[in-house]
Amino acid sequence: MWVKICGIRDSATARSVCEAGADAIGLNFYSPSPRCVERAVAREIAQEFGESLEMIGLFVNHSLDEVLATVDECGLQTVQLHGDETPEFLAELAIRRPDLRLLRAFRIDESGCGAIGEYLAECSRLNVKLAGCLVDSHVAGEYGGTGHTAPWDLLADQYDSARWPPLIVAGGLHPANVADAIRITRPFGVDVASGVESARGVKDLDLVREFIAAAKSATGE
Repeated sequence: MWVKICGIRDSATARSVCEAGADAIGLNFYSPSPRCVERAVAREIAQEFGESLEMIGLFVNHSLDEVLATVDECGLQTVQLHGDETPEFLAELAIRRPDLRLLRAFRIDESGCGAIGEYLAECSRLNVKLAGCLVDSHVAGEYGGTGHTAPWDLLADQYDSARWPPLIVAGGLHPANVADAIRITRPFGVDVASGVESARGVKDLDLVREFIAAAKSATGE
């Protein structure tokens, strides 16, 4: 089970996350978020841990040039787009940097996965290949990190794993429920931010270790 710990803001926390067995960390560049990291710090983290962990830059409605400048400065391998970016935006990003892995975040509620299917169909038409789809809960006016749980049963029923990119489940996950989320949705991976924090933006390393252990053990790892 692939596990991403999102919202890392310093090297010491990144080191602990690496030692705990995470596969990836999220570096959040969305300035309104309490988990936003400075570029210089992100660069230090990527330089120190980039060979051990997948470095994923999280962007929300940044311009294409802003995304690319941050990727280059920080040495990122993967970009996660968590805002209102269109398939055309992804297509241009893929043309400019074909080496980047692209993750697209979606926020769903009880209305289901129909909008995801429409978006992915347009990506396919534009020859955009996504490395994964991160599905979070929909909270009006928010772009993630809310602690609200996505509708797992609906996701399990409607997410077309055979034809769509690998599923990464997010939203409201924590050490006590991540195994249930994995059992129900059968994802490629899981993503957590607020569920392993003692305060907004402050990681609780005991919770990080518990979360990673619970996620890995859910698939027999």
